[in-house]
Amino acid sequence: MANEIVIKDLHVNVEGKEILKGIDLTVRQGEVHAIMGPNGSGKSTLANTLAGNPKYAVTGGDILYRGESILNWKPDERARRGIFLAFQYPMAIPGVTVANFLRTAVNAKRRENATNGNAKAISIPEFRKLVTQKMALLKLDTSFATRYLNDGFSGGEKKRVEILQMAVLNPEMAILDETDSGLDIDALRIVSDGVNTLRGPNLGILLITHYQRILNYIKPDFVHVMVNGKLAMSGGPELALQLEEKGYDWLKEEGIGK
Repeated sequence: MANEIVIKDLHVNVEGKEILKGIDLTVRQGEVHAIMGPNGSGKSTLANTLAGNPKYAVTGGDILYRGESILNWKPDERARRGIFLAFQYPMAIPGVTVANFLRTAVNAKRRENATNGNAKAISIPEFRKLVTQKMALLKLDTSFATRYLNDGFSGGEKKRVEILQMAVLNPEMAILDETDSGLDIDALRIVSDGVNTLRGPNLGILLITHYQRILNYIKPDFVHVMVNGKLAMSGGPELALQLEEKGYDWLKEEGIGK
């Protein structure tokens, strides 16, 4: 049976203001769900809440993963157990190389998943082979492994390194928060190709985007429209094309999502 994230009547406040006003959504392994919507509709709030950002206060509802509520799980616990977030604005961490960051993350996940509590750290040769393979997938030069994480990276490089992390960590659920933001067409194609290569029956993807263009490359199974903190409409890939053609104003004109 595939694992899933089940979001039940989720209400979230940020700095005392209600942003999410009752979200219901289930994402299973093997499915790609796209969430679209105008700026300020709550898309990134949902992503941060799923990842456990303490700034986002859950005031109602629940989030279940593998059948268990994760509301009390810290962000690192969620990550170790297989929930991955690709940030809209990845932070630079001077002094920490990409390789050291990834190896630490891989070993933390190994410890979490060890059945006897005695997880063996990944060996240097095994780790080097893994990272080299995944970097080739994303057309990243191997020199990136020795650079400080996101320090001095272009927007496209940051997003490719986010997907590199996803490729190396092999999560069960991946939340991609406006991964297309700031990418030119070439970088968008490379990042999308990487996501598509990782796509499969063991990975559920929640793809959050403002524009339809990334969905030309990453074909979703389901498209949801978020308006004013609610999922106002759901459908198949054709819904994204409808939004591209009409924009978001027609939703307001028809009273959808009030």
